[in-house]
Amino acid sequence: MQMDLASRVFRAIERQHMLRAGDRVGVGVSGGADSVALLLLLEELRERLGIRLAVLHFNHQLRGAESDADEQFVATLAAERGFDFLAGRGDVAGEARTRGWNLEDAARRLRYAFFSSTTQTSGMTHVAVAHTADDQAETVLARLVRGTGPAGLAAIYPVKGDVVRPLLEVRRGELREYLERRTQPWREDASNLDTTRLRARLRHQVLPVIERELQPGIVAHLSRLAQMAREDEAFWAALVAERLGALARREPGRLGIRCADLLTPLQSAEPTSPKAQPGAQLEAQLALAKRLVRGLVEELQGSRPQLTAQHVDQVLHLAAKSSRGHRAELPGVVAERSFDWIWFEMASRPPVDHRRAEHQAPEPAAVESRADASDAADAKEFSYHVKLGAAGETATIAVPEIGTCFRLKVIDWHAGERDTRTQGSLDRDLLHSPLLLRSWRPGDSFRPQGRRNVHKLKQLFREGHISVRERAGWPVLTSAGSLAWSRGFPVAAKFAPRSATEAGVVIAEEAI
Repeated sequence: MQMDLASRVFRAIERQHMLRAGDRVGVGVSGGADSVALLLLLEELRERLGIRLAVLHFNHQLRGAESDADEQFVATLAAERGFDFLAGRGDVAGEARTRGWNLEDAARRLRYAFFSSTTQTSGMTHVAVAHTADDQAETVLARLVRGTGPAGLAAIYPVKGDVVRPLLEVRRGELREYLERRTQPWREDASNLDTTRLRARLRHQVLPVIERELQPGIVAHLSRLAQMAREDEAFWAALVAERLGALARREPGRLGIRCADLLTPLQSAEPTSPKAQPGAQLEAQLALAKRLVRGLVEELQGSRPQLTAQHVDQVLHLAAKSSRGHRAELPGVVAERSFDWIWFEMASRPPVDHRRAEHQAPEPAAVESRADASDAADAKEFSYHVKLGAAGETATIAVPEIGTCFRLKVIDWHAGERDTRTQGSLDRDLLHSPLLLRSWRPGDSFRPQGRRNVHKLKQLFREGHISVRERAGWPVLTSAGSLAWSRGFPVAAKFAPRSATEAGVVIAEEAI
């Protein structure tokens, strides 16, 4: 025996965990057949569900007297059935012109903003809206026509925050038959027949032809495709959250990830080049890497509007092939390469062309002094004494100001290891007290190993395309007042290992 419509809706609500006893549900009613049927079905099920109902209506003010008549119709319907009625209205056309939205998008934004405000101010726990299986199929087709990825195929979600959609498995024709059996009138919106709009063309010209001449089950097939896409998205969301939790570094105002971790996020051991991996593994790494980029932008910005596949590819190119100082301009966000990291931060000011600045004439000393002071003003200042132990021992210095832990390990300097460990290592016996791990200061200078002349650290920052923001809290190690080591640069020549070196110091850092 075929299940009646109300029972099918009840089963869908239970299966999707949409509502529970005690909830107060605002039903979005436009006056059209679908939303009027939703109200009557929930009225029929309210005791069984243990819920209370109210009626919500948003007047889009797009059809003059017709829009006002829709609002009056819904108000009367609510009064006749004894439901509270809350109405909102907005200048959809005006907002669309001001913000550059199309009318359909502007109407949706303002309508859902009204729904959201009612849940916050009127004690409602949920808003129920009347999207049907036909709406789901039309949405999938519309996104395919406009261009979409797997996430877009998920289309309309049964539950999205406080919004629930109990009719997503019901056909539009079934709802009209239900209303006719109950002799319940509804309002027709003439704009739904305007086939200059993509949605109306799909509804009245495309889907009926496919259903009649090609595939009678097209609506069910497209709805099932959306469901499978939503299931896949749930898996990806969990995986991305886990990987970002393990790989991303969070600092005030920005997020970072190592280039190797971004390009090979599935590696649990030290990453290898993606080119050396089999094709299937490479595709899996790339698929996750793209989603990590989107996840980083969304976490930083709260959303990822207008982030295209091209934007994502630009970030991956930064990680794979660019040198430090290069950057990608994303919608509202800047991604910048710094050594083996990609840092994401909000685009709060116009981008600086660091490569052009590198070739400008040197600044006069007085100007440079003021610039140094400006750099120092944003610095995360710190200074910690370091006490080195015997060979094999490690001095650990936590620096919460920059969220980093430094480990200075003393190692035996065997003759066979000198050539491989010289780069980045210090001679233990050349270091003298006081040994300080501190933030850089204007005027810091040293002669890096491999260079003939002394250089200011700021000059090295410029050569390395290290932005002013990145310089804040940049760590250095000083020995009796002389700079011996700085992150990312060769050690000072006067402290580099020699032929007579017996013990070396290797400095490593990791996020706290």
